[in-house]
Amino acid sequence: MDLDRLAAVHLFPVRHHSPRSSATLRAYLDEVRPKAIFVEGPSDATELLEALVDPKTVPPVAILGYRTDGTPASSLWPFAAYSPEYVAVKWAFEHGARVELIDVPVGMTLAPFEGATVGHDDAEDPGGHEGEGEREGEREGDAERGEDADEGGDGDGAASAEGAQESIYEACARARGFRSFEEFWEASFEAPRYEPRAFREALLAYADLVRGDGDRLVHRARDAYMARQILERMGPDVAPNEVAAVLGAAHAAAFAARDVDPALEARLPAPVPCAVTLIPFSFPRLSEQLGYGAGNRAPQYYQRAHDAGGDFRRATLEVLIDFTEHLRLRGFMASLADTIEAFRLAVALAELRGKAEPGLDEVREATIATMCRGDATHVDGFLWPAVIGRNVGRVGSRIGKNSLQEEFWREVRERRLPATDAPESFRLSLTNQVEVGTSVLLHRLRIAKIPYAAYAGTRRAGVAARRRGQAAQEVPADELLGQLSETWEAQWTPATDVALVEKIVLGDTLEQVATRLLEEDLAACHTTGEAADVLLNGVLASSARAVAAALRACDEFAAGDSDLPSLARACRAFAGLASFGSSRSLSSLGDGVIAPMLEKTFARAVLRVHGGCTGSDEAVAAAKEALRTLHDVALSQPIVDRGAWLDAARGLVDSEAVNPTASGLACGLLYLAQAIDDAEVARVVGLRLGGAAAPEAAASFLAGFLEVNALVLVKSRPVVEALDTFLRGIAPERFKDTLPVLRRAFAGLGATERRYLLENVLAARRLGDKARAAQAVLLEKDREKLKEMSEDLSQAMDDLDELL
Repeated sequence: MDLDRLAAVHLFPVRHHSPRSSATLRAYLDEVRPKAIFVEGPSDATELLEALVDPKTVPPVAILGYRTDGTPASSLWPFAAYSPEYVAVKWAFEHGARVELIDVPVGMTLAPFEGATVGHDDAEDPGGHEGEGEREGEREGDAERGEDADEGGDGDGAASAEGAQESIYEACARARGFRSFEEFWEASFEAPRYEPRAFREALLAYADLVRGDGDRLVHRARDAYMARQILERMGPDVAPNEVAAVLGAAHAAAFAARDVDPALEARLPAPVPCAVTLIPFSFPRLSEQLGYGAGNRAPQYYQRAHDAGGDFRRATLEVLIDFTEHLRLRGFMASLADTIEAFRLAVALAELRGKAEPGLDEVREATIATMCRGDATHVDGFLWPAVIGRNVGRVGSRIGKNSLQEEFWREVRERRLPATDAPESFRLSLTNQVEVGTSVLLHRLRIAKIPYAAYAGTRRAGVAARRRGQAAQEVPADELLGQLSETWEAQWTPATDVALVEKIVLGDTLEQVATRLLEEDLAACHTTGEAADVLLNGVLASSARAVAAALRACDEFAAGDSDLPSLARACRAFAGLASFGSSRSLSSLGDGVIAPMLEKTFARAVLRVHGGCTGSDEAVAAAKEALRTLHDVALSQPIVDRGAWLDAARGLVDSEAVNPTASGLACGLLYLAQAIDDAEVARVVGLRLGGAAAPEAAASFLAGFLEVNALVLVKSRPVVEALDTFLRGIAPERFKDTLPVLRRAFAGLGATERRYLLENVLAARRLGDKARAAQAVLLEKDREKLKEMSEDLSQAMDDLDELL
């Protein structure tokens, strides 16, 4: 490898997404006028460069590389308008120069490399969405600070909070008197108005200082690959002084120092099957503060500086004007005088710190000191949006979107759904067929695991979820069928397009993708309840094929399913479909078989009630919820055998073999349904709480009994009398063993329930009559009688306090 020829090339070091790098690079290219430009980037994406600089393509955009062999993995190479790589490509097309990408191909980037991945300098998670296969590059110990500063949002480098050795980046900042690496970088390289050659020499010197820090094996292997690519693509007919190479600073420094080991290229893995395309990107994804660590804390702020020709004073003033307007729109006192004062303070702080122009730290501190009167609260809410921005790029028509992307963006436009990288909430009215179609679209995206919209619940479903301790998006699908509205929160991120590209292997439309995934879920089902969940998701996604397959699976599973919770879960699903239809538009996707399925499954579930309610409290926890479900279905669906359910519930009440908590729950359900009257419930409660019963079992029965509707039960005087008799009859030596269960039983009683309980206890003990007698005692000055009454009342209150 001719390293002397390589070092003679116009090597220009850059930091990714750096306005100063891009400005000085353009000036340098204008000066040297190269015939060929080689740019760091995946070599198999060179074909995308014409589309990258197409007039209809608006940065930020990103090259997306993804595996096509069925393994979910992808990586992104983002470009802002001020990214040096983008500027180099654009200059080449404007001046007729040959331009090519020369870094390792995507397939090699995504391949395993000694237990990790080859990665690249910007291989960060594009949207914070877990589980979609984005792969971070191997950046451990990376000496790319001069190249992309990707070791952390606040520039603390590789040092850990546990006292690890200070990194070279921290040492550089400390030696120059700066608080963080980012502040050091802005003061040393962004703000000063360098001549191109002076900037090049300064950055090469800095990169040469830091590139030896840490283990750069993977990057040294990339050095060897890119060096060979440059030399081969130059050929013998192109002189080195006719070639420019735009590289990350550490790579450029290695080439300038002739520190390249060609043998290391053999350490790179064989590429995996992959493809590349161009997708929109966004400023929030470029921001370190929102999780993207590509060395760009404030994309909008740097864009302003770039548009102003590298003038950070003007960018600072524009940001402060925007911030002032934010404050005024929200009712805060802020004037033009405040803006001027903040600008002057930012400039003064920069001068005091030896900076050529103010940077992001000075902007923040000046706004806090002047416009915010020392209170930093509003800075985070108003200033960061002004410096981060919400810009979303656009890809020109040269890059054809796949069918899923086309469908997604068409639906987003036509349905006026959010298309920005910021969350927006909206409500859909399911009485409107257009909005029903929107709901179907969003459920298909949810099922396909395409990160875009999150279900935020409905009023009734949200209340039901909170009652069960669930998040709103975990509301069972059957509860959504009868809703009149849905609330969603949507946000486009680059991860949305990444997923749309990757999911194309599953189908050409979102319906096909959702159907394919539902069928895979169905293949993994083992119970009727699991198949019923797939059925409901098929209904929400309006997938006729998935619904038909799920119905067949439910019928097959139910024939041999002995799990009571599973059967009850299926009954709940069928009941919802029987009431509201098997599609969001109430058209038929299989309604004719719903009623028979509900009848058969309900009958099978009832037969398994007794067996499902035996065992410990933990073992029957799911069975108790199944009892509630079957009870609701029995009362709401006339086509099921209500009598069979009532008989089964009575069997639980009378059985000593089942868990007493389940017996108490069944008794409460029957009482609420008026299947047993006050006299019968008093008899049952008296029997179960009588002296012959073990106190612990009796207390468990009581706990299950009160789970149903404590207010109705404690208002019943016969029930309270039986309860009072039970409590007074517990032997003192057994009371301490029974107390924990009693406490749990009474823990759910609110103020109203306690008041009714107290009134009925007073009535049961005839303490009200004694209180009236006490009035006569007072008139007669009978102190002894009053004391006796007071002791009785005090004892009753003490008993209640002990329980409640």
